[in-house]
Amino acid sequence: MTMIQGRFLIPFAVTASALCPPIASASKPAVTLAAQTFVERVSTDVNGRQRRVLAQPQELGPGDRLVFVVRYRNEGATPVSGFAVTNPVPPALRIEPSHPQMQVSVDHGRTWGRLAALLVPTPLGGTRRATPDDVTHVRWNVTQPVRPGSEGRISYRATIR
Repeated sequence: MTMIQGRFLIPFAVTASALCPPIASASKPAVTLAAQTFVERVSTDVNGRQRRVLAQPQELGPGDRLVFVVRYRNEGATPVSGFAVTNPVPPALRIEPSHPQMQVSVDHGRTWGRLAALLVPTPLGGTRRATPDDVTHVRWNVTQPVRPGSEGRISYRATIR
Protein backbone atom coordinates (compact mmCIF):
# COMPACT_ATOMS: atom_id res chain seq x y z
CA MET A 1 0.00 0.00 0.00
CA THR A 2 1.28 3.44 -0.87
CA MET A 3 0.59 6.57 1.15
CA ILE A 4 0.33 9.81 -0.80
CA GLN A 5 -0.37 13.06 1.11
CA GLY A 6 -2.13 11.26 3.96
CA ARG A 7 -4.26 9.17 1.60
CA PHE A 8 -3.78 5.54 0.62
CA LEU A 9 -3.72 3.92 -2.79
CA ILE A 10 -4.57 0.23 -2.63
CA PRO A 11 -3.84 -2.28 -5.36
CA PHE A 12 -7.22 -3.56 -6.50
CA ALA A 13 -6.29 -6.85 -8.13
CA VAL A 14 -8.43 -9.00 -5.85
CA THR A 15 -6.88 -12.42 -5.80
CA ALA A 16 -10.01 -14.53 -5.80
CA SER A 17 -9.58 -18.20 -6.45
CA ALA A 18 -12.10 -20.89 -7.35
CA LEU A 19 -11.60 -24.45 -6.29
CA CYS A 20 -13.50 -26.74 -8.62
CA PRO A 21 -13.13 -30.32 -9.75
CA PRO A 22 -10.87 -30.72 -12.78
CA ILE A 23 -12.55 -31.34 -16.10
CA ALA A 24 -10.55 -33.73 -18.26
CA SER A 25 -11.57 -32.33 -21.63
CA ALA A 26 -11.13 -28.67 -20.75
CA SER A 27 -7.87 -26.81 -21.28
CA LYS A 28 -9.01 -23.91 -19.10
CA PRO A 29 -10.77 -23.82 -15.73
CA ALA A 30 -14.51 -24.44 -15.85
CA VAL A 31 -15.16 -21.51 -13.50
CA THR A 32 -13.70 -18.11 -14.25
CA LEU A 33 -13.67 -15.16 -11.86
CA ALA A 34 -13.78 -11.42 -12.42
CA ALA A 35 -13.42 -8.98 -9.54
CA GLN A 36 -14.32 -5.31 -9.23
CA THR A 37 -13.77 -2.88 -6.38
CA PHE A 38 -15.79 0.25 -5.71
CA VAL A 39 -15.66 2.96 -3.06
CA GLU A 40 -18.98 3.83 -1.43
CA ARG A 41 -19.52 7.59 -1.27
CA VAL A 42 -22.36 9.35 0.52
CA SER A 43 -23.70 12.55 -0.98
CA THR A 44 -26.69 14.77 -0.34
CA ASP A 45 -29.20 15.42 -3.14
CA VAL A 46 -31.00 18.72 -3.80
CA ASN A 47 -33.79 17.71 -1.39
CA GLY A 48 -31.33 17.11 1.45
CA ARG A 49 -31.58 13.29 1.33
CA GLN A 50 -28.45 11.21 1.63
CA ARG A 51 -27.59 9.00 -1.33
CA ARG A 52 -25.04 6.19 -1.44
CA VAL A 53 -23.11 6.00 -4.69
CA LEU A 54 -20.56 3.42 -5.82
CA ALA A 55 -17.59 4.99 -7.61
CA GLN A 56 -14.29 3.83 -9.05
CA PRO A 57 -11.60 3.96 -6.36
CA GLN A 58 -9.05 6.72 -6.79
CA GLU A 59 -7.45 8.14 -3.67
CA LEU A 60 -8.54 6.35 -0.53
CA GLY A 61 -7.98 6.93 3.14
CA PRO A 62 -8.87 5.59 6.55
CA GLY A 63 -12.61 5.22 7.02
CA ASP A 64 -13.42 4.83 3.32
CA ARG A 65 -15.86 1.98 2.67
CA LEU A 66 -15.11 -0.39 -0.19
CA VAL A 67 -17.48 -2.76 -1.96
CA PHE A 68 -15.95 -5.85 -3.58
CA VAL A 69 -17.89 -7.70 -6.29
CA VAL A 70 -16.68 -11.10 -7.49
CA ARG A 71 -18.47 -12.62 -10.47
CA TYR A 72 -18.09 -16.30 -11.27
CA ARG A 73 -19.05 -17.89 -14.58
CA ASN A 74 -19.15 -21.49 -15.76
CA GLU A 75 -17.15 -21.55 -19.00
CA GLY A 76 -17.30 -25.34 -19.22
CA ALA A 77 -19.69 -27.68 -20.99
CA THR A 78 -21.19 -29.31 -17.88
CA PRO A 79 -22.73 -27.95 -14.65
CA VAL A 80 -20.23 -27.20 -11.88
CA SER A 81 -20.91 -27.22 -8.14
CA GLY A 82 -19.01 -27.70 -4.93
CA PHE A 83 -16.41 -24.97 -5.39
CA ALA A 84 -15.32 -22.12 -3.16
CA VAL A 85 -14.56 -18.49 -3.92
CA THR A 86 -11.85 -17.29 -1.53
CA ASN A 87 -10.32 -13.81 -1.10
CA PRO A 88 -7.50 -12.73 1.19
CA VAL A 89 -8.22 -9.62 3.25
CA PRO A 90 -5.32 -7.14 3.16
CA PRO A 91 -4.19 -6.00 6.65
CA ALA A 92 -5.25 -2.42 5.83
CA LEU A 93 -8.90 -3.50 5.56
CA ARG A 94 -11.52 -4.38 8.17
CA ILE A 95 -14.08 -6.75 6.69
CA GLU A 96 -17.81 -6.42 7.38
CA PRO A 97 -18.84 -10.08 7.76
CA SER A 98 -22.58 -9.53 7.46
CA HIS A 99 -23.40 -11.85 4.53
CA PRO A 100 -25.11 -14.97 5.96
CA GLN A 101 -23.17 -17.37 3.71
CA MET A 102 -19.77 -15.72 4.21
CA GLN A 103 -17.20 -17.79 6.02
CA VAL A 104 -14.14 -16.12 7.46
CA SER A 105 -10.70 -17.24 8.56
CA VAL A 106 -8.60 -15.59 11.24
CA ASP A 107 -5.60 -17.88 10.66
CA HIS A 108 -4.77 -17.36 6.98
CA GLY A 109 -7.18 -20.01 5.68
CA ARG A 110 -6.37 -22.91 7.98
CA THR A 111 -9.81 -22.89 9.65
CA TRP A 112 -13.14 -21.39 8.57
CA GLY A 113 -16.44 -20.41 10.15
CA ARG A 114 -18.77 -17.62 11.13
CA LEU A 115 -16.94 -14.79 12.91
CA ALA A 116 -18.95 -15.24 16.13
CA ALA A 117 -17.77 -18.87 16.40
CA LEU A 118 -14.02 -18.25 15.95
CA LEU A 119 -11.42 -17.73 18.66
CA VAL A 120 -7.95 -16.21 18.47
CA PRO A 121 -5.04 -16.76 20.87
CA THR A 122 -4.09 -14.07 23.34
CA PRO A 123 -0.51 -13.14 24.30
CA LEU A 124 -0.91 -14.75 27.73
CA GLY A 125 -1.88 -18.16 26.32
CA GLY A 126 -5.65 -17.86 26.48
CA THR A 127 -8.20 -17.19 23.74
CA ARG A 128 -10.74 -14.49 22.94
CA ARG A 129 -13.59 -14.16 20.46
CA ALA A 130 -12.45 -13.06 17.00
CA THR A 131 -13.38 -9.58 15.76
CA PRO A 132 -13.53 -8.14 12.22
CA ASP A 133 -9.98 -6.84 12.79
CA ASP A 134 -8.74 -10.46 12.99
CA VAL A 135 -10.15 -11.65 9.63
CA THR A 136 -7.45 -12.68 7.14
CA HIS A 137 -9.60 -14.37 4.44
CA VAL A 138 -13.23 -14.59 3.32
CA ARG A 139 -14.87 -17.51 1.51
CA TRP A 140 -18.17 -18.56 -0.03
CA ASN A 141 -18.97 -22.17 -0.88
CA VAL A 142 -21.03 -22.46 -4.05
CA THR A 143 -23.06 -25.62 -3.59
CA GLN A 144 -25.82 -25.10 -6.15
CA PRO A 145 -24.95 -26.24 -9.69
CA VAL A 146 -23.91 -23.48 -12.07
CA ARG A 147 -25.00 -24.39 -15.60
CA PRO A 148 -22.73 -23.87 -18.60
CA GLY A 149 -22.73 -20.18 -19.54
CA SER A 150 -24.41 -19.17 -16.26
CA GLU A 151 -22.88 -16.87 -13.72
CA GLY A 152 -23.29 -15.70 -10.16
CA ARG A 153 -22.11 -12.82 -8.04
CA ILE A 154 -20.79 -12.36 -4.53
CA SER A 155 -20.30 -8.98 -2.90
CA TYR A 156 -19.00 -7.80 0.43
CA ARG A 157 -17.87 -4.64 2.16
CA ALA A 158 -14.73 -3.58 3.98
CA THR A 159 -13.49 -0.39 5.59
CA ILE A 160 -9.97 1.00 5.29
CA ARG A 161 -8.37 1.13 8.76
